[in-house]
Amino acid sequence: MFDSIPGYEGIAAGGGGAYLPPPMPSVPMPVPEHASSSPEWHNNIPSMSEGRAHQAFEEYISNKCCYSSAPVREGVITNMESFNTYRYRLETFTESRSTKWSEEPYTGQHVDAGIQCPPGPWEIAAQPPSYFTDHKETIRVPYTSSVKKCNPCSGMGKNSCSSCTGTGSKVCSGCNGSRQRPDNESCDKCDYRGHEKCSSCSGSGFHKCDTCDGKGQLLVFISLEVKWSTEKDDYVAQDSSGLRQEKLGKVSGKEVFKDAQITVYPVMGFPDVSVAQASECLIRDHQVKYTKDSRILQQRQTIELITITRVNYTWKEKSYVYYVYGNELKVNADDYPATCCCSVM
Repeated sequence: MFDSIPGYEGIAAGGGGAYLPPPMPSVPMPVPEHASSSPEWHNNIPSMSEGRAHQAFEEYISNKCCYSSAPVREGVITNMESFNTYRYRLETFTESRSTKWSEEPYTGQHVDAGIQCPPGPWEIAAQPPSYFTDHKETIRVPYTSSVKKCNPCSGMGKNSCSSCTGTGSKVCSGCNGSRQRPDNESCDKCDYRGHEKCSSCSGSGFHKCDTCDGKGQLLVFISLEVKWSTEKDDYVAQDSSGLRQEKLGKVSGKEVFKDAQITVYPVMGFPDVSVAQASECLIRDHQVKYTKDSRILQQRQTIELITITRVNYTWKEKSYVYYVYGNELKVNADDYPATCCCSVM
């Protein structure tokens, strides 16, 4: 069914293989460019006003059906503290390739197997989308197409009907083959024959072969699947605000650094040492993980400053805390003092 094609011998008959390692580059990879001048790491972020913090709190509670608004209306803010943190993000845009045998009904398509050796999987041109846009494309490998007899129907284009085992008729459901109904009258459903035409195959005893669409022949060829994907890792620097770090994954921050190249260089001289260390570690990890079975087309690294404001307030002579964070001014208030339990049946 499947020929041995030079350069594609590793494809299992009827199946596909894993992603193929890219060839070694014919020219050295470009060295990442150092920044010509040190970025201005320190940015003046205005502190949040008490009125804006209260407004964010009010909007948050208004969307909570089980939260009373009394603490918002009657509570008194006693203290506000800023705990800004940084998020480092590394994105690596890769191209991966895999091959598999494919087949389709033969209706006169071009056949080219054996004319010449097919190009290798990484020699076939494929136009990538814009950087950091995930996409897939399937390409028929040139000089691998041949015509084969359809195995499921042995080239006949049809298969025996499983309902009537190819006879075209079944035992009559009206008389169960006895030719007489339960009232001893002759069965008119089967015209006193005891059998009736098979409804599944309309009495022909066969069904058109789904594999070859009744043609009896298949065009067999190798398909190349090209996959472009963005691999992403984040690192968020620790802070002492008390806000759970996973909350920050749902907000954006102010971008203070951005660098995009085929391969990026670790961030140098950043005031938060842990961010610089994360940059070095993640870039090294991406180079190891994504060059084995794929080709790196572009990398991008960014640093965002995420603002976190911890607001202390009192209500009914007790102290509570809520947080306002991110560009979206999201609110977290785990200890909100006026909630009720409700359930949806």
